[in-house]
Amino acid sequence: MKKWFSLTLSMVILFFVFTSSQPMTTKSKPKKVKSGVTLTNLDKSVKPTEDFYQYACGGWMKLNPLGPEYARFGSFDVLGENNQKQLKDLVLKLSAQKNAAGTLEQKVGDLYKIGMDTVTLQNQGAQPIQTELGAIASLRRAQLSRKLADMSLEGLHPFFALFGSSDPDNSDMTIAYLWQTGLGIGDRDYYLEKDQQNIRDEYVKLMAKMFKMAGYSKMAGFEGNETELAKRVLSLETMMASAFVDKTTLRDPYQTIHKCTPADFQKMIPAIDVKVYLNTLKLDNVDTVNVGQPTYFASLNHILSVADMEVIRAYLAWNVINAAASYLSDDFVNADFDFYGKVLSGKQENRPRWKRVIGTVDGCLGEALGQMYVKAYFPAEAKVRMEQLVKNLQWALGERIKASTWMTEVTKKNALEKLAAFRVKIGYPDKWRDYSALQIQNDSYYANVVRARRFESAYRLSKIGKPVDKDEWQMTPQTVNAYYDPSTNEICFPAGILQPPFFDMNADDAANYGAIGVVIGHEMTHGFDDQGRNYDLKGNLTDWWTEQDAATFKERSQLIVDHFNAIEVAPGVFGNGSFTLGENIADNGGLNVSYSAFQKAKSEGTIKGDMDGYTPEQRFFLAYAAVWAANIRQEEILRRTKEDPHSLGRWRVNGTLPHIDAFNNAFNIQPSDPMYLAPEKRARIW
Repeated sequence: MKKWFSLTLSMVILFFVFTSSQPMTTKSKPKKVKSGVTLTNLDKSVKPTEDFYQYACGGWMKLNPLGPEYARFGSFDVLGENNQKQLKDLVLKLSAQKNAAGTLEQKVGDLYKIGMDTVTLQNQGAQPIQTELGAIASLRRAQLSRKLADMSLEGLHPFFALFGSSDPDNSDMTIAYLWQTGLGIGDRDYYLEKDQQNIRDEYVKLMAKMFKMAGYSKMAGFEGNETELAKRVLSLETMMASAFVDKTTLRDPYQTIHKCTPADFQKMIPAIDVKVYLNTLKLDNVDTVNVGQPTYFASLNHILSVADMEVIRAYLAWNVINAAASYLSDDFVNADFDFYGKVLSGKQENRPRWKRVIGTVDGCLGEALGQMYVKAYFPAEAKVRMEQLVKNLQWALGERIKASTWMTEVTKKNALEKLAAFRVKIGYPDKWRDYSALQIQNDSYYANVVRARRFESAYRLSKIGKPVDKDEWQMTPQTVNAYYDPSTNEICFPAGILQPPFFDMNADDAANYGAIGVVIGHEMTHGFDDQGRNYDLKGNLTDWWTEQDAATFKERSQLIVDHFNAIEVAPGVFGNGSFTLGENIADNGGLNVSYSAFQKAKSEGTIKGDMDGYTPEQRFFLAYAAVWAANIRQEEILRRTKEDPHSLGRWRVNGTLPHIDAFNNAFNIQPSDPMYLAPEKRARIW
């Protein structure tokens, strides 16, 4: 629940280097010879004025059919696949040698070997979770508060979660947040919408099957009646879902700030012994908590008061089983994939075991693996060039803010100060995590995962009540992603994304600005989107806008909301313009900011003229569209539309570009063309 905004995997693989990453005043002769447009990626049977996404990406989509293990496969997955192979090579070397006990090498290598030991996994079956399920089966109501806290320490969050985050009024300090969570399917709409009955039916089948395989139904006296037990758990989760604050409301940070004392929170939810809960988490000295959704917790108190303890126990058991399934024998793994992979996303096959285990090692020992990854694969010069590149885009955004016709001077001044105060993190952290307290033992795969979860939970909870470590990273160096965090006003580009194949050192910079430049501009714009704009240069939740400018911002943003609401992403299913507003604003701003930097470079002679039949401006937008080249399953379209705050790739192109004046000019879009959007309907914000 950390209040940071990350690009999806599909957006963030493009951060490498390009030759114009020298200061913008440099007028050195361009040395590149390629256009940066891969002609085989195009589909010239379609006009760019009709369907720009198909025109720019149709060839790629035909050449890269969707594999059975993917719900969505895009051009960015090429880098993701390469990163996994690099990590595998590192881990295999460690697992093949004898490493001293307690070293990072031993922990990484042994965890991989344990995860790959399918014989032991099959023999153990459900044994790794039997003790925990037995304790839950005999749980009394008086023990519930302590049990919920202990499960939280294991990384499980039934009913709600407690975590540390920066104080919205004092971003230098970490306070405790309490947040709604605990729905096994995911988004609350799966529980409440009539057309999701099939999903709910399949979810009941999954629970019933796993209750039996795990032996819990026998422990609880429901052997042979697993379906009935599963339906009762679904009913409980549906009550919770009905009380959940909707995801669009949660986009407003002011709607999630309700600070109070633990005693006040106790009055809100007497069904939980708050003192026992906090003491179990070793947070007995906490004097302030932030309750993200007071209405949910009030409803949860009623739910816990009226629910049969038998159902509560089954729900807790299901949380354990569901969280463990991926680390148990094949029958659990397959049942888990059949629902979460096939039913929800449309995948046909699970990922190979080695990929899943590498993911586990990465999740449990992220920075340990990151140290090895950086040493082996990250070129030092990439960090230096990225720093200059970010400065170029900061300059461009600053110029656009200064030239804005809709902002008053006082708001402009505040915006420029915030932009100048951006903290930039590139490559890897200066200080690495200490994993000496984490033990990797040869007992069971799941037992090691639990120890890693407890290690991580203790680490995170220990920060509450202490100053925020603003040098800490929210992603590991090998992560193929990037983020903006408004509470620290920082943008971060891990080493995992600072590599080919998406950036072409030998390509003209028109394409590089369209790809890498837009990505960086996207992250910067997050500092000024509908969420990020509420935070000041220090990361405090502060209204630094004039009333007039705030109203104008909302008016201009509404054009984006209305536009994306009208997009039919599947038959009878429309986009959610309010939910995706932040990412859509960032795409809009990223394009405009990078285009300004591109035009600056062009005026200085660092951009070539027409190449491969395309003008520099056309190459800029073709490169942007190529970022989103992907094939996606129908099930995944529906799932992402419910759960993902990013618009689907097709619409990050066809939905965003019509708002950009330069795009309309580059391809001579006319009022009669499907890609045309009337000027008065185009959003012009950053």
